[in-house]
Amino acid sequence: MTRPRILSLADLKPQDMAQQLQNDYEVVRDIAAAADVEAVVTAGNVGLSSQQMRQLPALRLIAVNGVGVDAVDLDEAARRGIAVTTTPDVLSLAVAEMALALALAAGRQIAEGDRFVRAGDWGRGGKLGLASSVLERRAGILGYGRIGRRLADMLRGLGMQVSYTARREKSDTPDRFFPDALSLAGDCELLFVTAAGGSETRNLVDADVLAALGPQGIVVNVARGPVVNAVALADALRSGAIAGAGLDVFDDEPNVPQALLDAPNCVLTPHIGSATVQARRAMAQLVLDNLSAHFAGKPLLTPYEV
Repeated sequence: MTRPRILSLADLKPQDMAQQLQNDYEVVRDIAAAADVEAVVTAGNVGLSSQQMRQLPALRLIAVNGVGVDAVDLDEAARRGIAVTTTPDVLSLAVAEMALALALAAGRQIAEGDRFVRAGDWGRGGKLGLASSVLERRAGILGYGRIGRRLADMLRGLGMQVSYTARREKSDTPDRFFPDALSLAGDCELLFVTAAGGSETRNLVDADVLAALGPQGIVVNVARGPVVNAVALADALRSGAIAGAGLDVFDDEPNVPQALLDAPNCVLTPHIGSATVQARRAMAQLVLDNLSAHFAGKPLLTPYEV
């Protein structure tokens, strides 16, 4: 039986999931040789542009291994009737866990302390300054989707007060609603950014929001880099307008602005929020299941809906 041909622009992980893709399909990696493929496997940060779509006249499915679709030309996909799938829910715990880890790292000087010990400063009698408790802060969540709500559950379980902002107030949560990022930042000392990327949220966290967060504030971004204005963030860290930051995402990955590399108390990680074996396996399985459903003529499991 002939295996369907697909174009893969992103690798599935762990390796056995990538092998399963190879077993089930004839995998093409060069778009120039993929004019007849019906399906593309891509990632949130890789996406698929309208120019690339024009090279794929037979395309019927874009299977995104992740939840971000800001790099996919959704208008072009809709115009051509191309379905888009993502891998929601299965990575929510991993990303929420990463957000909490970054908050703890920034507030409790974990990365700084690691560098301090490795440099021999502790052995020479040096001392770090006092850190500040993270769990005693009021938490605000900017973006109250699956990841934001999973994070809220986690923070409440640790005894924290949680507020949020979203497009509309939710009736099924004990958390307090604020109508915008500025008012949310004014009420919290620990601002978690979990909002979707795209033009609507670009620079949503700007100098005014950071000023409202205040000199004891910490901002954590596990969403998309452009949601937080990098220049304003670096300025706020240098001036002491906020106390710290934890960033897993950036505007132009893997390039990190020098201003953030130089900024004090800024913990940086290389977009690894969903990078656990458990989350990546579940994500890959959803990609495989959506591909299988498409080629079997069955309803897609997790279609993306605008």
